Amino acid sequence: MKNEHTESSVSQPVDDDSEWLRPRGSNQIGMSQFNERVVLQAIRFHGSMPKADLARLTKLSTQTISIIINRLLEEGLVIKLAPLRGKVGQPSVPIALNPDGAFSIGIKIGRRSLDVLLVDFVGNARERSSLSYAFPDADVLFNEIEQQLKNMNGLLGPRRAGRLSGIGIAAPLALGGWQTLLGMPPEQAEKWKQLDIRERVQGMTNLPVEFAKDTAAACVAELVAGRGRSIKSFLYVFVDTFIGGGLVIDSHLRGGLHGNAGALASIPLGLAKSDSKTAPDQLLSDASLFKLEQLFGAAGLDQAACFDARALQAPWVTHTRAWLDDAARAIALAINSATCLLDLDKIIIDGSCDRTLLEKLLEEVEISLGYYNWEGVMRPEILAGTIGSDARAIGGALLPLYANFAPDRDLFLKLSN
Repeated sequence: MKNEHTESSVSQPVDDDSEWLRPRGSNQIGMSQFNERVVLQAIRFHGSMPKADLARLTKLSTQTISIIINRLLEEGLVIKLAPLRGKVGQPSVPIALNPDGAFSIGIKIGRRSLDVLLVDFVGNARERSSLSYAFPDADVLFNEIEQQLKNMNGLLGPRRAGRLSGIGIAAPLALGGWQTLLGMPPEQAEKWKQLDIRERVQGMTNLPVEFAKDTAAACVAELVAGRGRSIKSFLYVFVDTFIGGGLVIDSHLRGGLHGNAGALASIPLGLAKSDSKTAPDQLLSDASLFKLEQLFGAAGLDQAACFDARALQAPWVTHTRAWLDDAARAIALAINSATCLLDLDKIIIDGSCDRTLLEKLLEEVEISLGYYNWEGVMRPEILAGTIGSDARAIGGALLPLYANFAPDRDLFLKLSN
């Protein structure tokens, strides 16, 4: 196993305001906490702005906004930026989220690695710990999580540790599944089937612990901190060891009856034959990074190259091109099917691979979309995700932040139903 500790940050792209995304407050008495959350969300989605602009955006009175901002300043949740000068009248003072206003810890438990991130109030990863493995050993993994939770508290110090709002976990719903493909010992697979991940982590802390499917959490990160702030409905595709996704309709992540909405990995790639005892392959067979790992391994090459820039360098690139061709056509088929059913306008594709490989995959998907018949439906636009490999852990960390500071907790927490 490989353990790495590095610092990183997540960029916050600025998108145009959209009517559907504008939070609306209330001037009624007794709505003070709700209105505080409305203001915080307005700043999170639209960036720093003066009180007058906040009043126009939230439809709250100038007096109400002034009271709320003073209260948020006292609580340390927002800060004043340098005054904007050069206009007629008094200079306006933009109000921004205070990065140190609150923190949360995001834990990504993957099939190949563990990431523990300390995330601040604006969504930046301030500290991280990573552990790589061939398969997740439950005992080793939970010991590592417990140790890293202690480390993160220590790094914050007593004062800032009091601003930890909770822990969010992102993990596959069936971590012990596909054990034969991954080479996981049967006893480990069985142990994962018996484990309640959220409950196990909750036993390590007094903080509230949230859980989400890993690709749904990645979708949350894109919805809140990426392109999702300006796109009302989209299908999210995350290319990882196993490909997965999420479905956003009307700015809400839709989990479905069993939490499987957007479960792209299980989409069949062909027509079943009545005289065959073998079902068609699923999308995960052709479009997952695990397939690329297999190609590298069969050629005697380092399989870890599928997660870094070597994938597009000799001697790996020959096998990468073969994978790209299959993966792109498979993803395009899934997009075609999903669009016919959901009438999607945008598709966002992200992944844990190197960004250069992701860009190449998007190019190939665009080409492959042309192989399918779009008569009767509108072909959707394909966009690259903005968060990258940290999306799952960032999305997990956003769960407790939203539970504590967003006016619409229903934005994505229905995914656990």
